[in-house]
Amino acid sequence: MLASWYDDQGPAADVLHVGELPDPVPGPGEVRVRVTVSGVNPGDTKKRRGWLGSSMPYPRVIPHSDAAGVIDAVGDGVDARCVGQRVWVYGAQSYRPFGTAAQYTVVPADLAVPLPDHLSDELGASLGIPGITAHRTVFADGPVDGRLVLVHGVLGGVGSLAAQLAHWAGATVIATVRRTTDLDHVDPAVAHAVALDTGEPAAAIRSYAPRGVDRIIEVALSDNADLDNAVAANNAVIAAYATRADRTEIPFWPLLFNNVTLRLLGSDDFPAEAKRQAARDLTSAAAVGALTVDVRDRYPLDDITKAHDHVDTGGVHGRILVTLPQ
Repeated sequence: MLASWYDDQGPAADVLHVGELPDPVPGPGEVRVRVTVSGVNPGDTKKRRGWLGSSMPYPRVIPHSDAAGVIDAVGDGVDARCVGQRVWVYGAQSYRPFGTAAQYTVVPADLAVPLPDHLSDELGASLGIPGITAHRTVFADGPVDGRLVLVHGVLGGVGSLAAQLAHWAGATVIATVRRTTDLDHVDPAVAHAVALDTGEPAAAIRSYAPRGVDRIIEVALSDNADLDNAVAANNAVIAAYATRADRTEIPFWPLLFNNVTLRLLGSDDFPAEAKRQAARDLTSAAAVGALTVDVRDRYPLDDITKAHDHVDTGGVHGRILVTLPQ
């Protein structure tokens, strides 16, 4: 099969290879998926770079955890009728060496989720890490029907899906963007938009939530801790999946007196049942048109280095995908 891999960590241009590797064979309880589209996430490129001092977990890594494709072979214990099923894949390179940047990937059967025929491969390949993270940020602390949910970074991969999931589940959603010029990119049917470069973002948020917000989906806790404190309702939850400072300061006593819960979320280690529920809900929401993704660029596998560089540089909203030859 044609695949991309790295044997050492470092810059994409230095360590990513593209060439032929043996076709994988599914073991017991596994399926093999012929990949059509592979999703690139910041976590994939951070692993490749050795972010935070991480080392090579395996001698060779095929990157990427997310994909869409078709099951073409099954291992023992898996119903052979699955062959030919369109699926979206998550977790392919989570505690596993060989991900989805290849014509074939092998995963445990429950990590290959049936993809309804009317949904695109591009959407399917965008539901894994960002979708499951978004689902956990929204629902880890219970239903949001009738709640006020603030989503920071709504134009990002996780933020966009979190806002759509919260809206789908009956919440009133308030969403932030960095710049006033980005406001037009937020769907007013999904969320009330507030720009952080306005003079008083807390007042703008409070105009939609006078008593404060019940849930805060946080992409930059180090930047927004004071703002979150200013708009949180009593007993609110801040669900943080990222920060820009390794040792992040928070206004501890005001948050304590407001009985705010700080939930930290690392997607690789969510409970298995939480991932399965997320997969079910993401598929259901997508099937009724409640989820869309902004695909910014598609790269052929031969240009995977450019795809990784695009993700590494950041600053551009939209999903980055790698397409596999069929």
